Amino acid sequence: MNNLRWLIGLLGLMGLIGTGFVACSPEPPLHLYDAQEASMDLPIVDLDLEVYWDYEMEVGIDYEWEAEWYYGWDEVDVSLFGTLGYTVPSTFNLRRYFTGDVPYVPHTGVIAASISGTHFQGAYDWGFWDVLLWNDVNTLDGVQSLIFDETTTLDSVFAYTNPTMHQVRYHAPKYTRSFYEPEPLYAAYEQGIEINKSLEGFIYDEERNVWVRKLKIVLQPITYIYLTQVILHNNKGRITSIDGTANLSGMARSTNLNTGVAGNDAIAVYFNANLKKNCDMKGEAVDIIGGRLMTFGIPGNEANAIRRASEVKDENRHFMDFTMQFNNGMDSTFVFDVTDQIRERYKGGVITVELDVDTIKIPTRSGGSGFDAVVKDTEDGGTYEFDM
Repeated sequence: MNNLRWLIGLLGLMGLIGTGFVACSPEPPLHLYDAQEASMDLPIVDLDLEVYWDYEMEVGIDYEWEAEWYYGWDEVDVSLFGTLGYTVPSTFNLRRYFTGDVPYVPHTGVIAASISGTHFQGAYDWGFWDVLLWNDVNTLDGVQSLIFDETTTLDSVFAYTNPTMHQVRYHAPKYTRSFYEPEPLYAAYEQGIEINKSLEGFIYDEERNVWVRKLKIVLQPITYIYLTQVILHNNKGRITSIDGTANLSGMARSTNLNTGVAGNDAIAVYFNANLKKNCDMKGEAVDIIGGRLMTFGIPGNEANAIRRASEVKDENRHFMDFTMQFNNGMDSTFVFDVTDQIRERYKGGVITVELDVDTIKIPTRSGGSGFDAVVKDTEDGGTYEFDM
């Protein structure tokens, strides 16, 4: 994980020459401003899915996601879903909180800044500081799903998305519609950073002619990528297409940027999917319904702090649904229980469902979204639910 955990060289005190005090003693005492400029060097981000998805199964086998990802990723997929992995941010949002002479206390004010590139310089009072950093969101179409709440409390920044117009008909006791997936989000939070006049903890950088303090802030993803695939064995042209949409239920609606803990509200995340024909799976030609989605993770968990799947706390069931069209023009919605896979891949990964089309009765009437997705039987045109 060393090349994932971007250690940030921060807070180089600038020009500490000629600093002094000017004081007088009127009643009440007058405090004249006494602070220093400081520089902040931000991380150069390099994130590889092979490093980030560093799962080790309980039996001690490393997770090799590419070995189980048969859908692939071509130019059509890039145009539909974007890049397969994480993108490198180039602009950041910085929030600084001054806590005076006492560290680790509630925030009473905030200093906000936007940063382009990898350098920041600003004024710091002597004392203790907390620093929150997250990437700015950039999208190809200029439309952003992420919404940030900085007003509920100064001690935490929350991110969430809004509901779509698509109905969710199963396992959604609180929300009847699916939610937009968030954009890639990275965050880092450091508390109790002391800026002192004795320069304790600082080193001198001769090349830059500045005093520098190195802080180990770790900038990590707090949104998690899932690569989904439904492998259709023996399709023989019976399932001809999909409607291009899908949902994954039981995921968090929000996340806390300061703590990295996902919110407790469970929602269904809406994402796009595509049917790709004649894919190779260990020498067998199969059709695959594939997709890529971003989520806030499993509700109530801090995925980056978890080391084994057995540490995951999850009371939700996770269902993945796709609406498929058959060669007679009819359609049906297929719902798959992928709870065990989501809990095992708690910070993202490949989610695979295998379906033998020889075992599926071709519907004689259209069902799609008109049926209750929790029915257990497989009526014509209805919804098929599979316990995986």
